[in-house]
Amino acid sequence: MGMITTFRSVVQFNKITLDPVERRLRGAASVEDLRRVAKRRLPHGVFDYIDGGAEDERTLAANPAGFANYEFQPRVLRDVSNLDMSTSIFGRPTSMPLILAPTGFTRIAHSQGELAVARAAERAGIPWSLSTMGTRSIEEVAAVSEGDKWFQVYAWRDRGLVEELVTRAKAAGYTAIWLTVDTAVLGRRERDVRRGMTLPPKIGLSTLVDGAVHPSWTLDFLRNEPITFANVVGRDTEDGSTAVTLSEHMARQFDQALSWGDIDWLRSIWEGPIVLKGIQTVADAKLAVAAGVDGLGISNHGGRQLDDAPIPIDLVEPVRDEVGTDVTIICDGGVRRGSDIVKALALGADAVSMGRPYFYALGAAGERGVDHVLEFMRDGLARTMALTGCRTIAEIDRAVVRRR
Repeated sequence: MGMITTFRSVVQFNKITLDPVERRLRGAASVEDLRRVAKRRLPHGVFDYIDGGAEDERTLAANPAGFANYEFQPRVLRDVSNLDMSTSIFGRPTSMPLILAPTGFTRIAHSQGELAVARAAERAGIPWSLSTMGTRSIEEVAAVSEGDKWFQVYAWRDRGLVEELVTRAKAAGYTAIWLTVDTAVLGRRERDVRRGMTLPPKIGLSTLVDGAVHPSWTLDFLRNEPITFANVVGRDTEDGSTAVTLSEHMARQFDQALSWGDIDWLRSIWEGPIVLKGIQTVADAKLAVAAGVDGLGISNHGGRQLDDAPIPIDLVEPVRDEVGTDVTIICDGGVRRGSDIVKALALGADAVSMGRPYFYALGAAGERGVDHVLEFMRDGLARTMALTGCRTIAEIDRAVVRRR
Protein backbone atom coordinates (compact mmCIF):
# COMPACT_ATOMS: atom_id res chain seq x y z
CA MET A 1 0.00 0.00 0.00
CA GLY A 2 2.82 2.38 0.85
CA MET A 3 4.41 1.80 -2.56
CA ILE A 4 1.09 2.58 -4.30
CA THR A 5 0.69 5.78 -2.26
CA THR A 6 4.22 6.85 -3.15
CA PHE A 7 3.62 6.06 -6.81
CA ARG A 8 0.43 8.15 -6.85
CA SER A 9 2.23 11.06 -5.19
CA VAL A 10 4.91 11.33 -7.85
CA VAL A 11 3.13 10.23 -11.02
CA GLN A 12 0.47 12.30 -12.75
CA PHE A 13 -1.22 11.27 -15.97
CA ASN A 14 -2.03 13.87 -18.61
CA LYS A 15 -5.70 14.62 -19.01
CA ILE A 16 -7.08 12.96 -22.12
CA THR A 17 -7.90 15.61 -24.73
CA LEU A 18 -10.58 14.70 -27.23
CA ASP A 19 -10.30 17.95 -29.17
CA PRO A 20 -7.83 17.26 -32.03
CA VAL A 21 -6.98 20.96 -32.48
CA GLU A 22 -6.14 21.31 -28.81
CA ARG A 23 -3.93 18.22 -29.03
CA ARG A 24 -2.03 19.69 -31.97
CA LEU A 25 -1.56 23.04 -30.29
CA ARG A 26 -0.57 21.55 -26.94
CA GLY A 27 2.52 20.08 -28.57
CA ALA A 28 3.38 23.21 -30.59
CA ALA A 29 5.99 25.01 -28.50
CA SER A 30 7.42 27.14 -31.32
CA VAL A 31 6.79 28.43 -34.83
CA GLU A 32 8.92 25.56 -36.13
CA ASP A 33 6.57 23.12 -34.40
CA LEU A 34 3.60 24.77 -36.14
CA ARG A 35 5.50 24.51 -39.41
CA ARG A 36 5.93 20.77 -38.92
CA VAL A 37 2.23 20.32 -38.14
CA ALA A 38 1.27 22.32 -41.22
CA LYS A 39 3.62 20.26 -43.37
CA ARG A 40 1.94 17.11 -42.12
CA ARG A 41 -1.61 18.38 -42.66
CA LEU A 42 -1.34 20.25 -45.97
CA PRO A 43 -0.87 18.83 -49.48
CA HIS A 44 2.75 18.99 -50.58
CA GLY A 45 2.18 21.66 -53.22
CA VAL A 46 0.21 23.89 -50.84
CA PHE A 47 2.82 23.61 -48.10
CA ASP A 48 5.65 24.33 -50.52
CA TYR A 49 3.85 27.42 -51.81
CA ILE A 50 3.71 28.74 -48.22
CA ASP A 51 7.13 27.55 -47.14
CA GLY A 52 9.26 27.96 -50.24
CA GLY A 53 11.59 30.67 -51.45
CA ALA A 54 13.48 31.72 -54.54
CA GLU A 55 16.03 29.54 -56.32
CA ASP A 56 18.42 27.87 -53.86
CA GLU A 57 16.57 29.39 -50.90
CA ARG A 58 19.69 30.84 -49.30
CA THR A 59 17.90 34.07 -48.43
CA LEU A 60 14.90 32.14 -47.14
CA ALA A 61 17.21 30.43 -44.63
CA ALA A 62 19.28 33.54 -43.90
CA ASN A 63 16.33 35.72 -42.87
CA PRO A 64 15.55 33.97 -39.56
CA ALA A 65 19.18 32.93 -39.04
CA GLY A 66 20.23 36.58 -39.23
CA PHE A 67 18.71 37.33 -35.84
CA ALA A 68 21.27 34.99 -34.26
CA ASN A 69 24.00 37.43 -35.33
CA TYR A 70 22.91 39.66 -32.44
CA GLU A 71 23.19 38.84 -28.75
CA PHE A 72 21.54 40.51 -25.82
CA GLN A 73 23.21 42.61 -23.14
CA PRO A 74 20.81 41.99 -20.25
CA ARG A 75 20.39 44.49 -17.44
CA VAL A 76 19.33 43.16 -14.06
CA LEU A 77 17.68 44.44 -10.88
CA ARG A 78 15.40 46.71 -12.91
CA ASP A 79 12.01 45.85 -11.30
CA VAL A 80 10.25 44.29 -14.29
CA SER A 81 7.10 43.43 -12.35
CA ASN A 82 4.96 45.71 -14.54
CA LEU A 83 5.74 45.39 -18.25
CA ASP A 84 4.07 47.53 -20.89
CA MET A 85 4.36 46.10 -24.41
CA SER A 86 1.97 48.58 -26.01
CA THR A 87 3.04 51.20 -28.51
CA SER A 88 1.60 53.14 -31.43
CA ILE A 89 2.12 52.84 -35.16
CA PHE A 90 1.21 55.89 -37.25
CA GLY A 91 -0.48 57.32 -34.16
CA ARG A 92 -2.77 54.33 -33.65
CA PRO A 93 -2.41 52.24 -30.48
CA THR A 94 -1.36 48.62 -30.72
CA SER A 95 -0.86 46.04 -27.98
CA MET A 96 2.64 45.19 -29.21
CA PRO A 97 4.92 46.28 -32.08
CA LEU A 98 3.86 43.45 -34.39
CA ILE A 99 1.98 43.69 -37.70
CA LEU A 100 0.60 40.73 -39.62
CA ALA A 101 2.03 41.06 -43.12
CA PRO A 102 -0.07 40.52 -46.25
CA THR A 103 -0.08 37.02 -47.70
CA GLY A 104 -1.56 36.03 -51.03
CA PHE A 105 -4.03 33.19 -51.48
CA THR A 106 -4.43 32.66 -47.75
CA ARG A 107 -7.41 30.33 -48.16
CA ILE A 108 -5.20 27.57 -49.53
CA ALA A 109 -4.23 26.88 -45.90
CA HIS A 110 -7.79 26.97 -44.50
CA SER A 111 -11.19 27.87 -45.91
CA GLN A 112 -11.65 30.82 -43.54
CA GLY A 113 -8.41 32.34 -44.77
CA GLU A 114 -8.12 36.06 -44.20
CA LEU A 115 -11.28 36.18 -42.09
CA ALA A 116 -9.72 33.90 -39.48
CA VAL A 117 -6.46 35.85 -39.39
CA ALA A 118 -8.17 39.24 -39.17
CA ARG A 119 -10.35 38.10 -36.28
CA ALA A 120 -7.33 36.75 -34.42
CA ALA A 121 -5.40 39.97 -35.00
CA GLU A 122 -8.29 42.03 -33.64
CA ARG A 123 -8.40 39.90 -30.49
CA ALA A 124 -4.63 40.36 -30.12
CA GLY A 125 -4.94 44.13 -30.63
CA ILE A 126 -2.48 44.35 -33.54
CA PRO A 127 -2.73 45.50 -37.19
CA TRP A 128 -3.45 42.97 -39.91
CA SER A 129 -2.88 43.37 -43.67
CA LEU A 130 -4.96 42.26 -46.67
CA SER A 131 -3.14 41.47 -49.91
CA THR A 132 -4.30 42.66 -53.30
CA MET A 133 -4.17 38.93 -54.09
CA GLY A 134 -6.26 38.06 -51.07
CA THR A 135 -8.92 35.38 -51.17
CA ARG A 136 -11.43 37.33 -49.08
CA SER A 137 -12.54 40.75 -50.22
CA ILE A 138 -11.91 44.13 -48.63
CA GLU A 139 -15.54 44.28 -47.56
CA GLU A 140 -15.78 40.68 -46.34
CA VAL A 141 -12.94 41.24 -43.91
CA ALA A 142 -14.30 44.60 -42.74
CA ALA A 143 -17.58 42.88 -41.91
CA VAL A 144 -15.95 40.51 -39.40
CA SER A 145 -13.18 42.68 -37.93
CA GLU A 146 -13.17 46.15 -36.42
CA GLY A 147 -9.44 45.89 -35.75
CA ASP A 148 -6.73 47.97 -37.38
CA LYS A 149 -6.55 46.86 -41.04
CA TRP A 150 -3.97 47.72 -43.70
CA PHE A 151 -4.29 47.13 -47.43
CA GLN A 152 -1.39 45.96 -49.59
CA VAL A 153 -1.18 47.25 -53.17
CA TYR A 154 0.58 45.68 -56.12
CA ALA A 155 1.03 48.08 -59.02
CA TRP A 156 -1.14 46.50 -61.68
CA ARG A 157 -1.04 47.75 -65.24
CA ASP A 158 -4.68 48.76 -64.84
CA ARG A 159 -4.30 51.84 -62.65
CA GLY A 160 -8.06 52.31 -62.67
CA LEU A 161 -8.43 48.98 -60.89
CA VAL A 162 -5.77 49.95 -58.34
CA GLU A 163 -7.60 53.22 -57.66
CA GLU A 164 -10.86 51.34 -57.23
CA LEU A 165 -9.29 48.97 -54.69
CA VAL A 166 -7.70 51.80 -52.72
CA THR A 167 -10.99 53.71 -52.70
CA ARG A 168 -12.83 50.64 -51.45
CA ALA A 169 -10.23 50.12 -48.72
CA LYS A 170 -10.66 53.70 -47.56
CA ALA A 171 -14.45 53.34 -47.51
CA ALA A 172 -14.16 50.11 -45.49
CA GLY A 173 -12.00 51.72 -42.80
CA TYR A 174 -8.53 50.45 -43.68
CA THR A 175 -5.95 52.75 -42.14
CA ALA A 176 -2.66 52.30 -44.03
CA ILE A 177 -1.35 51.18 -47.41
CA TRP A 178 1.57 48.89 -48.16
CA LEU A 179 2.95 49.44 -51.66
CA THR A 180 5.00 46.37 -52.59
CA VAL A 181 7.96 47.50 -54.69
CA ASP A 182 10.09 44.36 -55.11
CA THR A 183 8.00 42.44 -57.66
CA ALA A 184 8.95 43.92 -61.04
CA VAL A 185 9.06 40.25 -62.07
CA LEU A 186 8.30 37.16 -60.03
CA GLY A 187 11.20 35.40 -58.38
CA ARG A 188 11.91 31.85 -59.53
CA ARG A 189 10.26 29.71 -56.87
CA GLU A 190 11.51 26.30 -57.85
CA ARG A 191 9.41 24.28 -55.43
CA ASP A 192 6.33 25.62 -57.23
CA VAL A 193 7.93 24.82 -60.60
CA ARG A 194 8.59 21.23 -59.56
CA ARG A 195 5.07 20.77 -58.20
CA GLY A 196 3.39 22.45 -61.18
CA MET A 197 1.64 24.60 -58.56
CA THR A 198 -1.30 26.65 -59.77
CA LEU A 199 -3.62 29.08 -58.02
CA PRO A 200 -6.13 27.86 -57.08
CA PRO A 201 -4.72 24.35 -56.57
CA LYS A 202 -6.23 21.81 -58.95
CA ILE A 203 -7.79 18.64 -57.57
CA GLY A 204 -7.45 16.09 -60.36
CA LEU A 205 -5.86 12.78 -61.22
CA SER A 206 -2.40 14.10 -60.44
CA THR A 207 -3.40 15.12 -56.92
CA LEU A 208 -5.87 12.42 -55.90
CA VAL A 209 -3.26 10.53 -53.88
CA ASP A 210 -2.07 13.70 -52.16
CA GLY A 211 -5.69 14.60 -51.41
CA ALA A 212 -6.39 11.19 -49.94
CA VAL A 213 -3.37 11.46 -47.68
CA HIS A 214 -4.57 14.87 -46.44
CA PRO A 215 -8.35 14.28 -46.14
CA SER A 216 -9.17 17.12 -43.73
CA TRP A 217 -7.67 19.73 -46.06
CA THR A 218 -9.29 18.16 -49.12
CA LEU A 219 -12.76 18.09 -47.53
CA ASP A 220 -12.35 21.69 -46.37
CA PHE A 221 -11.31 22.68 -49.89
CA LEU A 222 -14.19 20.86 -51.59
CA ARG A 223 -16.95 21.87 -49.17
CA ASN A 224 -16.37 25.61 -49.47
CA GLU A 225 -16.79 28.13 -52.24
CA PRO A 226 -14.07 28.28 -54.91
CA ILE A 227 -10.88 30.14 -54.08
CA THR A 228 -10.49 33.33 -56.12
CA PHE A 229 -8.74 36.68 -56.01
CA ALA A 230 -11.78 37.98 -54.15
CA ASN A 231 -11.20 41.69 -54.72
CA VAL A 232 -11.34 41.44 -58.52
CA VAL A 233 -13.98 38.76 -59.09
CA GLY A 234 -15.94 39.52 -62.26
CA ARG A 235 -13.41 42.00 -63.63
CA ASP A 236 -11.72 41.60 -66.99
CA THR A 237 -8.48 40.77 -65.20
CA GLU A 238 -7.77 37.20 -64.07
CA ASP A 239 -9.63 36.61 -60.82
CA GLY A 240 -8.47 33.10 -60.01
CA SER A 241 -11.67 31.45 -61.19
CA THR A 242 -9.48 29.43 -63.54
CA ALA A 243 -6.16 27.95 -62.47
CA VAL A 244 -3.08 29.98 -63.44
CA THR A 245 0.56 29.85 -62.46
CA LEU A 246 1.56 32.84 -60.38
CA SER A 247 4.45 33.75 -62.67
CA GLU A 248 2.14 33.90 -65.71
CA HIS A 249 -0.41 35.96 -63.81
CA MET A 250 2.14 38.50 -62.60
CA ALA A 251 3.75 38.81 -66.03
CA ARG A 252 0.38 39.73 -67.54
CA GLN A 253 -1.01 41.94 -64.79
CA PHE A 254 1.86 43.63 -62.91
CA ASP A 255 3.37 46.88 -64.15
CA GLN A 256 7.13 46.66 -64.61
CA ALA A 257 7.21 50.40 -65.27
CA LEU A 258 6.51 51.23 -61.61
CA SER A 259 8.80 54.09 -60.59
CA TRP A 260 9.29 56.75 -57.93
CA GLY A 261 6.84 59.01 -59.76
CA ASP A 262 4.03 56.58 -58.94
CA ILE A 263 4.34 57.45 -55.25
CA ASP A 264 2.85 60.88 -56.02
CA TRP A 265 0.00 59.22 -57.90
CA LEU A 266 -0.75 56.90 -54.97
CA ARG A 267 -0.66 59.86 -52.60
CA SER A 268 -3.22 61.63 -54.79
CA ILE A 269 -5.77 58.86 -54.16
CA TRP A 270 -4.88 57.93 -50.58
CA GLU A 271 -4.61 60.29 -47.61
CA GLY A 272 -3.38 57.87 -44.96
CA PRO A 273 0.07 56.42 -44.25
CA ILE A 274 1.96 54.80 -47.15
CA VAL A 275 4.61 52.16 -46.45
CA LEU A 276 6.96 50.97 -49.19
CA LYS A 277 7.41 47.23 -48.72
CA GLY A 278 10.58 45.90 -50.28
CA ILE A 279 13.25 48.44 -49.34
CA GLN A 280 16.59 46.60 -49.50
CA THR A 281 19.26 49.32 -49.56
CA VAL A 282 20.10 52.47 -47.65
CA ALA A 283 20.11 54.36 -50.95
CA ASP A 284 16.48 53.45 -51.69
CA ALA A 285 15.49 54.21 -48.10
CA LYS A 286 16.79 57.76 -48.62
CA LEU A 287 14.90 58.11 -51.89
CA ALA A 288 11.72 56.83 -50.25
CA VAL A 289 11.93 59.40 -47.49
CA ALA A 290 12.58 62.11 -50.08
CA ALA A 291 9.47 60.92 -51.92
CA GLY A 292 7.43 61.59 -48.79
CA VAL A 293 6.41 58.09 -47.73
CA ASP A 294 5.46 57.51 -44.12
CA GLY A 295 7.04 54.11 -43.62
CA LEU A 296 9.79 51.82 -44.87
CA GLY A 297 9.14 48.09 -44.99
CA ILE A 298 12.65 46.65 -44.95
CA SER A 299 11.91 43.38 -46.70
CA ASN A 300 13.16 40.90 -49.28
CA HIS A 301 9.68 39.38 -49.71
CA GLY A 302 10.47 36.57 -47.29
CA GLY A 303 13.25 35.30 -49.53
CA ARG A 304 10.74 34.65 -52.33
CA GLN A 305 12.05 37.11 -54.92
CA LEU A 306 15.83 37.60 -55.26
CA ASP A 307 18.03 34.94 -53.73
CA ASP A 308 21.02 36.47 -51.93
CA ALA A 309 19.13 39.69 -51.27
CA PRO A 310 20.11 41.60 -48.10
CA ILE A 311 18.83 40.26 -44.78
CA PRO A 312 16.28 42.69 -43.28
CA ILE A 313 17.57 42.62 -39.70
CA ASP A 314 21.05 43.65 -40.89
CA LEU A 315 19.63 46.68 -42.71
CA VAL A 316 17.62 48.13 -39.86
CA GLU A 317 20.43 49.96 -38.10
CA PRO A 318 22.14 51.48 -41.16
CA VAL A 319 18.78 52.62 -42.55
CA ARG A 320 17.80 54.21 -39.24
CA ASP A 321 21.17 55.92 -38.96
CA GLU A 322 20.72 57.38 -42.45
CA VAL A 323 17.07 58.48 -42.43
CA GLY A 324 16.70 59.67 -38.85
CA THR A 325 13.66 59.35 -36.63
CA ASP A 326 10.90 60.97 -38.70
CA VAL A 327 9.95 57.86 -40.69
CA THR A 328 8.51 54.58 -39.42
CA ILE A 329 10.70 51.51 -40.02
CA ILE A 330 9.15 48.05 -40.15
CA CYS A 331 11.44 45.01 -40.23
CA ASP A 332 9.80 42.30 -42.33
CA GLY A 333 11.29 38.86 -42.71
CA GLY A 334 12.54 36.02 -40.52
CA VAL A 335 10.70 36.94 -37.31
CA ARG A 336 10.00 33.72 -35.43
CA ARG A 337 10.06 34.70 -31.73
CA GLY A 338 9.27 37.58 -29.43
CA SER A 339 13.01 37.92 -28.86
CA ASP A 340 13.35 38.78 -32.58
CA ILE A 341 10.97 41.69 -32.05
CA VAL A 342 13.20 43.05 -29.27
CA LYS A 343 16.32 42.75 -31.43
CA ALA A 344 14.70 44.59 -34.35
CA LEU A 345 13.48 47.39 -32.09
CA ALA A 346 16.87 47.68 -30.40
CA LEU A 347 18.49 48.19 -33.80
CA GLY A 348 16.07 50.97 -34.71
CA ALA A 349 12.82 49.48 -36.03
CA ASP A 350 9.47 50.77 -34.81
CA ALA A 351 7.75 47.42 -35.40
CA VAL A 352 8.15 44.10 -37.16
CA SER A 353 5.83 42.26 -39.51
CA MET A 354 5.50 38.54 -40.14
CA GLY A 355 3.66 36.35 -42.61
CA ARG A 356 4.81 32.72 -42.65
CA PRO A 357 4.38 32.11 -38.89
CA TYR A 358 0.67 32.82 -38.96
CA PHE A 359 0.30 31.04 -42.33
CA TYR A 360 1.81 27.92 -40.74
CA ALA A 361 -0.48 28.32 -37.75
CA LEU A 362 -3.54 28.68 -39.97
CA GLY A 363 -2.62 25.51 -41.84
CA ALA A 364 -1.89 23.65 -38.61
CA ALA A 365 -4.99 24.56 -36.62
CA GLY A 366 -7.12 27.18 -38.35
CA GLU A 367 -8.12 30.33 -36.47
CA ARG A 368 -7.17 28.84 -33.11
CA GLY A 369 -3.72 28.23 -34.51
CA VAL A 370 -3.37 31.94 -35.31
CA ASP A 371 -4.48 32.83 -31.77
CA HIS A 372 -1.85 30.39 -30.52
CA VAL A 373 1.06 31.85 -32.49
CA LEU A 374 0.14 35.44 -31.57
CA GLU A 375 0.05 34.51 -27.88
CA PHE A 376 3.40 32.77 -28.36
CA MET A 377 4.87 35.98 -29.82
CA ARG A 378 3.38 38.08 -27.00
CA ASP A 379 4.78 35.75 -24.32
CA GLY A 380 8.19 35.78 -25.98
CA LEU A 381 8.22 39.56 -26.18
CA ALA A 382 7.28 39.90 -22.52
CA ARG A 383 9.83 37.31 -21.41
CA THR A 384 12.65 38.89 -23.39
CA MET A 385 11.82 42.37 -22.13
CA ALA A 386 11.87 41.11 -18.55
CA LEU A 387 15.15 39.23 -18.98
CA THR A 388 16.87 42.21 -20.63
CA GLY A 389 15.54 44.69 -18.07
CA CYS A 390 13.23 46.61 -20.44
CA ARG A 391 9.96 47.64 -18.83
CA THR A 392 8.48 49.51 -21.80
CA ILE A 393 8.93 49.50 -25.55
CA ALA A 394 10.65 52.89 -25.25
CA GLU A 395 13.36 51.34 -23.09
CA ILE A 396 14.39 48.93 -25.86
CA ASP A 397 17.40 50.80 -27.26
CA ARG A 398 20.70 50.08 -28.97
CA ALA A 399 22.35 49.12 -25.69
CA VAL A 400 20.11 46.05 -25.46
CA VAL A 401 21.95 44.13 -28.23
CA ARG A 402 25.38 43.87 -29.77
CA ARG A 403 26.58 42.05 -32.85
CA ARG A 404 28.28 38.79 -32.01
